Amino acid sequence: MKIIAMIPARFEASRFPGKLMKDLAGKSVIVRTYEATKSSNLFDEVYVVTDSVIIFNEIKANGGEVLMSKNEHESGSDRIAEAVENLEVDIVVNVQGDEPFTQTEPLKKLLEVFKSDVNKQIDIASLMLKIEEDEEINNPNNVKVVTDEQNFAMYFSRSPIPYPREKSTAVYYKHIGIYAFRKESLLKFTRLPINNLEATEKLENLRFLANGMKVKMVETNQIAIGIDTPEDLEKANAIFKNN
Repeated sequence: MKIIAMIPARFEASRFPGKLMKDLAGKSVIVRTYEATKSSNLFDEVYVVTDSVIIFNEIKANGGEVLMSKNEHESGSDRIAEAVENLEVDIVVNVQGDEPFTQTEPLKKLLEVFKSDVNKQIDIASLMLKIEEDEEINNPNNVKVVTDEQNFAMYFSRSPIPYPREKSTAVYYKHIGIYAFRKESLLKFTRLPINNLEATEKLENLRFLANGMKVKMVETNQIAIGIDTPEDLEKANAIFKNN
């Protein structure tokens, strides 16, 4: 089974322009993410995939593998699908470029999903982290997920789900933006139109669910700081400083 990691990377970002090139403890956010993914030693190959000459040159200058997108894309998954279409690969892991705290153990758990799925019933696997603080639960930058009894995703939302009619019983999980795809499932995804749910919440994972694709969620206790805002970058720098 050949497994590769792809890190889609856009320079422009509506909430925090140029965030992937911001300094994080002496290196750019995108280089930190690339190095964390590479150092897991779980992948046959690791690539950054970008439409930005700035990011392309940054990865090259730091000794990394990088591919330039040929077309404009609506999502990171569309971007990596273009890159892997003609590659001989079984599993493609989409690591978000703004997730510099990617760690080895959660990725191993993610890949085990496919190694044990002998009947190939799972299209996609992803990570979730239990959250308890109201600020985290109500933050629309934190995507929440609810699952069935077998931990297959039922819905993703920027809103707090489930709605806490009795708050003491509510359990919340934050979606960590790392996906593992079967190659054929990734290519299928890119041929599907954007639906109303995806357009409304601006969440590509809702396209999976709306089209009956099986998304297996794996719980992790990984530090989950995506760099979505300047405040997130401050938190991330503090973590590097204290470690």
